[in-house]
Amino acid sequence: MKALYYWVVKVHGGGPAGLAADPDSMFNEGGYSVKTIAIAGTFDSKGAEFLYVKSVIESLGLNAFTIHSGVFEPMFTPDVSNTEVAEAAGIDIYEIAARKDRAAGTEALARGMEVIIPKLYAEGKFDGILSFGGTGGTSIVTAGMRGLPIGVPKLMVSTVASGNTEPYVGTSDIIMFPSIVDVSGLNSFSTKIFTNAVHAMAGMVQFESTPPQDKKPLIAATMFGVTTPCVNYAREYLEDQGYEVLVFHATGTGGKTMESLIEGGFIDGVLDLTTTEWCDELVGGVLAAGPHRLEAAGRCKVPQVVSTGALDMVNFGPYYSVPTAFKDRNLYKHNPSVTLMRTTVDENRQLGEIIADKLNQAKGPTMLMLPLQGVSMLDVEGEQFRGTEEDEMLFNTLRQNIDRQSVELIEVDTDINDQAFAIAAAKKLVEMMKQH
Repeated sequence: MKALYYWVVKVHGGGPAGLAADPDSMFNEGGYSVKTIAIAGTFDSKGAEFLYVKSVIESLGLNAFTIHSGVFEPMFTPDVSNTEVAEAAGIDIYEIAARKDRAAGTEALARGMEVIIPKLYAEGKFDGILSFGGTGGTSIVTAGMRGLPIGVPKLMVSTVASGNTEPYVGTSDIIMFPSIVDVSGLNSFSTKIFTNAVHAMAGMVQFESTPPQDKKPLIAATMFGVTTPCVNYAREYLEDQGYEVLVFHATGTGGKTMESLIEGGFIDGVLDLTTTEWCDELVGGVLAAGPHRLEAAGRCKVPQVVSTGALDMVNFGPYYSVPTAFKDRNLYKHNPSVTLMRTTVDENRQLGEIIADKLNQAKGPTMLMLPLQGVSMLDVEGEQFRGTEEDEMLFNTLRQNIDRQSVELIEVDTDINDQAFAIAAAKKLVEMMKQH
């Protein structure tokens, strides 16, 4: 690590902000080298592998903090035992071990990790967390990783890293690192992967970014390809007004992540102009964000401006993947990987009822804006999804079901991507945030 720092300083003319120019001064007491990496995993079945990882961490001048998440006795004494992990969830690990119930053990330890990992981090026990595992080990440790704040380094080397990682990552910033070979056994491939992972983690904990001193209020905005002009206009206006805008693509994961950050207290205002994920949740598309979409801002009293962006479409994969029941619907090949389906009049009635219900529950400032001339690029005159009857059902349902005592309703006689609509939405959010 000292050699790495010499390279940064001598070749590139200086290290990270706030660090001494002399590398030797970085490695004394209280200095840069005392960061701690937590290693969590099944020390019963993969003890040798984790000891190897521990040795690599310590060879870099870093501390290793070990957490045993296996069911049985570990091959070496950890800093935190599996007994402590299980007890965090109110479970006796010895009882499960006696039954040799692998499924119950995995579930119990995952629940324990959810509790104990954030607690240990809050106590200052580690600066970043690293783990290795197959499906079982991955599910146990990532349960704890997901409970850590955004920005805390968390890296999972896994046999399932190249597949569907959503069950493991969720809405967190866990890095999934493909193991290439099985994580059991030390060989020329695994040791290289393990070493690379350690160095990646070392870089993250050592070279922490310094938060800007002039932190700007954060606004979360939702966007889809067919609402991009709208959100870009609004973002530019908000940035000119001194706000920082985080744009989330309404792809299921995007909506979930935004809701999670709102719940975490990171967001000061919400420009939720693209609520299309509810189409997929209702009809069965591939980009649903779950039944709690549109709840966090209202529950947390965060000012929000909401609109009906892209409620004209349900998302599927390639054309051949569209369910047979929908083959006669109005379909649009967006690209070889994405097929869009126009929502029907009845679906728009249901969408209106759902969105009204979600917004009526809001405890904070809430406004709904309706773009009367179209809810997406495809829902304007001459485009394939233009549907005056469908839109009118959506708008009328919202008009009839919105509680005007708690939700302000504004109607604008433009399509959603008109600059006037976007700026009006942004201005309204700024006004609400200042009043709030």
